[in-house]
Amino acid sequence: MYYVLVPVLLVLMGLVAFSLIRGIVAFLKTTRIDLESGEAETASDMQLAQNKAMFARIKYQALAIVVVAILLAVSR
Repeated sequence: MYYVLVPVLLVLMGLVAFSLIRGIVAFLKTTRIDLESGEAETASDMQLAQNKAMFARIKYQALAIVVVAILLAVSR
């Protein structure tokens, strides 16, 4: 069981980091575009990408927490 769950946990942690970095890059691009154009009234493509990346990060974090809970339950 550990041989399956530990690699799954490592993959999920990597996906969390990847989604976080993607969301931060989208945020920085959105901020630069908003400052250059002066338009902040509607959601741009970059803002939608940022929201999508952050939602993915939250999903991966939740799955990682579930895997950790299973590991703790199995270890006792």
